Amino acid sequence: MKITQRCKQVFFLHIILFFATELQAQDAIIPRPSPLAIATARYKDTYLKITYSQPHKKGREIFGDLIPFGKVWRTGANEATELTITKDIRMMGSLLKAGTYSLFTIPGERKWTIIINSDWGLWGSYNYNEARDVMRFEVPVNYQPGNVVYEAFTIQIDQRNDVADLLLLWDKTKISIRLNFI
Repeated sequence: MKITQRCKQVFFLHIILFFATELQAQDAIIPRPSPLAIATARYKDTYLKITYSQPHKKGREIFGDLIPFGKVWRTGANEATELTITKDIRMMGSLLKAGTYSLFTIPGERKWTIIINSDWGLWGSYNYNEARDVMRFEVPVNYQPGNVVYEAFTIQIDQRNDVADLLLLWDKTKISIRLNFI
């Protein structure tokens, strides 16, 4: 069977288009403006993991402006912040059962309301449902000493054996939540 010149051209054109499409699909992933971050702690058989996104200050006024006082905040950017624990812990003295939760906050000038909610996998706080709250408590606002400013919203876990402080740090604001591993 004789293959015509035209058939060869069409065949090679299809091959070129196929590889061009495949190569285009290999473009680099563009990083998010508020990158994903994880904070972890372990004590004996208990593992704690917090998954959140880090918005940046970028010269903006943060609390009371970008993040309004008195409104539910996803405690980060993008998806709502998620807290996963493998065994029960105490958070500010109250029992929190093992599982995965969303961490929401209501920032205020002098105190914040911390909310642990049983819904997770949420985008932002748009679908926040107060009826799904597992616990709520208030903590005082602390401020960073001197010239210390956190450009990126940061969650840290300052652990000392079976006691840890969960720290929410952004701009000059520092929120501390006491955790006890049991």
